[in-house]
Amino acid sequence: MGCFCSNLLLFILFLTWGLFVSNTHQLQSTQTQILLQVRKHLEYPLQLSNWENFNGDFCNLGSTSNPKVSIKCEDNSVSELKIMGDKLSKVSDFHGYAIKNQTLSESFSIDSLVVTLTRLNTLKVLSLVSLGIWGPFPDKIHRLLSLELLDMSSNFMFGSIPNGISRLIKLHTLTLDGNFFNESVPNWFNPMSNLTILSLKNNRLKGQFPSSITKITMLTDVSLSNNNLTGELPDLTTLSSLNLLDLRENRFESQLPLLPNGVTTVLLSNNSFSGHIPEEFGKLNHLQHLDLSLNSLVGPPPSGLFSLPNISYLNLGSNMLSGSLHNIIKCGDNLGFVDISSNKFTGSLPTCLDTNSSNKRVVKFNGNCLVTSNEEQNSDPRCKEDFIKKKKSWGGTIWIVFGVIGLVVIVLVIIALVRLVCHKRENQRETVTLQHTVPKVIQDSLPSGISSEVLANARIISEASKLGTQVVPSCRVFSIEELAEATDNFSAKLFLGEGSIGKLYKGILENGSYIVIRSLSLFKKYSIRNLKVRLDLLSKLRHPHLVGFLGYCINEEGLEDSTSSKVFLVHEYIPNGNFRAHL
Repeated sequence: MGCFCSNLLLFILFLTWGLFVSNTHQLQSTQTQILLQVRKHLEYPLQLSNWENFNGDFCNLGSTSNPKVSIKCEDNSVSELKIMGDKLSKVSDFHGYAIKNQTLSESFSIDSLVVTLTRLNTLKVLSLVSLGIWGPFPDKIHRLLSLELLDMSSNFMFGSIPNGISRLIKLHTLTLDGNFFNESVPNWFNPMSNLTILSLKNNRLKGQFPSSITKITMLTDVSLSNNNLTGELPDLTTLSSLNLLDLRENRFESQLPLLPNGVTTVLLSNNSFSGHIPEEFGKLNHLQHLDLSLNSLVGPPPSGLFSLPNISYLNLGSNMLSGSLHNIIKCGDNLGFVDISSNKFTGSLPTCLDTNSSNKRVVKFNGNCLVTSNEEQNSDPRCKEDFIKKKKSWGGTIWIVFGVIGLVVIVLVIIALVRLVCHKRENQRETVTLQHTVPKVIQDSLPSGISSEVLANARIISEASKLGTQVVPSCRVFSIEELAEATDNFSAKLFLGEGSIGKLYKGILENGSYIVIRSLSLFKKYSIRNLKVRLDLLSKLRHPHLVGFLGYCINEEGLEDSTSSKVFLVHEYIPNGNFRAHL
């Protein structure tokens, strides 16, 4: 009886193990079929040749037989698939079509490959590198919700990076290097809070640096080098975990951004960064590798940059940095390479950067005007030319300053002379006018204590107020012969100009006084009698500030037009011009 029970127990255990093994092989068979389909989509790469007649468990295949292929499983499902091919994307140009011996064939479908991969729904690590995969990256990749690492570098994918990647919230590493993505860098990184490594270098991405990256505090590596990115860089101090920042060979044209204190490697060469190097760079105590070469930076670098405790590589070459390096007293103990070549530094090379001293660091300083310990002066011809140019420039500046001062003095003297002449002419004109218009005041009859000038002004005011009642002689009526004689028969030499109401001639009467004659036409529909009354009233106005009206002449003879008369108005001649000219 005991023997029977023992055999029955063994039979039950064997049956249970058989069912378990059968169930296990069924799961492995499904996974195996998917992997074989992936191999087919990749057009049977040489790296997967050992899958040809393999009948074992792919999860136990491991990477010992082929280091370029790795498969790992969890709970009888594939959790990691890594395949590295030999189809490097080393073409100068790619237009989105298959290339023989470079990409997979024309019949390849990247969409079918991604759909097959998404059936491995427990996949956490997917790395398909240098396999000639070409085409736009399908958005269906978001179905791999467990994905933590995605590496599709060194292929021929183009277009835009799919938005579906932003739904892979468990993703901590995204590497799409060496492809041909040619749209703007996406700005949907906000949901990817677990992302630590972002590498999109060696593509054709354009646009600006995505601001959403600055909100991922877990990021340690950001690599966007060798693209066509432009614009300004935001403040990156919020990336508290950042170790590597690689933005080389783009077209950024802003000033250098502020960086977090924990950054160790900063590569910003071959851009168009301008302005000064921020003083905060001299306080990045964890910084080990800094490359700012091939930009347009100006001014002296922060002195603390050379003495950072962990700095080992410092490249500031091919900028427009200038000034003296005399304030660099000490260099960091770990500093092994320094490049300050092709700048505009002057003065002496600091002792800690002098290659002739006991230090063993490599220093490149050619293309400057620096003096080393064994040179009295740099032999570079450019330095001598710069010195001569500065000397000439300084001499030229001195002469310019003297010239400007002399010119200002001459202008001031001319202005003073002009004002003096004008002032004298004004005084003369006032004297002449008063003599002409103001009747003489008999000096003998002056009341005591009252000047003649006061009495003259009082008489002018009195006469102006009594124009309506006081008898003033009527204006003189000139003959046409008198006016012709005074103007030399209206000679062109005495012609002064023509206004809106007639021509002006200068003349001289028999008594030697100068006059101005205005010639105008009067239609006969106007009354000659009314005109004479108005002219007679006009001649009674006498004031130093008014041009005196002396008389007139009305000529009706010798005119072809019988409908009009010729009127000549005779005024005083004022030699000093009008009020507008003086203004």
